[in-house]
Amino acid sequence: MPDYQAFQTQGITIGSGAVESTIKQIGRRIKISGAQWKRDNLPQVLKHRCAYLNLNLA
Repeated sequence: MPDYQAFQTQGITIGSGAVESTIKQIGRRIKISGAQWKRDNLPQVLKHRCAYLNLNLA
């Protein structure tokens, strides 16, 4: 069982709000209407899209 009080004392965020917000931002950026992606950036875009779909930021 995690020691949440120790995390808070150390200033470590224990909420999921920041992660959820980041996931939403990635989803919006990928779905921009009319966006064109450079071939060199495709692996990174796909990595972020997979993380978004899996609800996991890797």
